[in-house]
Amino acid sequence: MARPILWALGVLGAASLSAVSAGKIMAERAPAPHAASPGPERLLVVAADLRGHFVVHPSLGGARLRMLVDTGASVVALTHEDAFKAGLKPSSRDPVRRFETANGVVEARVIRIPEMSVGDIVVRDVEAVVMPPGRLATSLLGMAFLRRLKSFEVSAGRLTLRG
Repeated sequence: MARPILWALGVLGAASLSAVSAGKIMAERAPAPHAASPGPERLLVVAADLRGHFVVHPSLGGARLRMLVDTGASVVALTHEDAFKAGLKPSSRDPVRRFETANGVVEARVIRIPEMSVGDIVVRDVEAVVMPPGRLATSLLGMAFLRRLKSFEVSAGRLTLRG
């Protein structure tokens, strides 16, 4: 009597696993809801520098900036100087957000970047903050940009961005 019950539970378990696997396959094939660039997939591969960091040079407002890829940053964080170079001038009307950093609390102005491109990957309307002068050494390419990509991954000392 126990054998048919065990057999039925085994078949039910296998069917459940099969359904979950099929769901994962379908999810992997589904397009990202916020794909960066319409049309064919855009790909950029970046090698880590000697410190293991990934440095990219996106274009913002016609200016090419140097940015450190930072998956721990929720937004794109621009140095005051880089924002000025890109023609992004926060005003006193822009909201202020407080950030806890390794160097203490800092307040930064929240802005929207109309368009950013890294290689052939273009993302529009990106949330960013402009840090006060002297509070950030290098601009950061954070998750506000990265989550809009189809995917990104790190493997064997290389960062692959798919837009």
